[in-house]
Amino acid sequence: MSKLNPHRWSVVFPIAALVGTFLPAAAAPQAAGVTAPAAFGVADRAAILVVQGAGAQIYECKANASGAMNWVFREPIATLVRDGRTIGHHYVGPTWELSDGELVQGKQSAAAPGATPGDAPLLKLDVVGHRGSGILKDAKLVLRLNTHGGVLKGECPKAGELHPEPYSADYVFLR
Repeated sequence: MSKLNPHRWSVVFPIAALVGTFLPAAAAPQAAGVTAPAAFGVADRAAILVVQGAGAQIYECKANASGAMNWVFREPIATLVRDGRTIGHHYVGPTWELSDGELVQGKQSAAAPGATPGDAPLLKLDVVGHRGSGILKDAKLVLRLNTHGGVLKGECPKAGELHPEPYSADYVFLR
């Protein structure tokens, strides 16, 4: 897990005001309404938790092999919401940590395009680490679905600059 970086948090806090306006008005979907791409092969899996994540995909300005400066994905930072209540956070790893201290870490195993070029890809992640014995103890997979925003491309001004690109997504934890 990453160390607390005061500079990173100073970038993220200004987007807090955006998060409330960026979230769709609908509540988080219920397990029965979860629809994943067929290529993810999860039709026989049971959902154990569905939450909405709202926050930012953090990008860093870096030089590519030819020396051009481009935005490169660095890490996510998001609040996890269920039934209108904050129940945890999502951050580098990727890691999903609930308010009770339980967490899972994942490793990407499949991806599909978001609905528009500005939407982060849909993801299937294998759970590769657990902590705790609560609701996520039997989680084997995490899906990132229904993404809105989160993509930043193109040139950037100065190496090392960070940019938070607002996004939201549904996270589905499966057995």
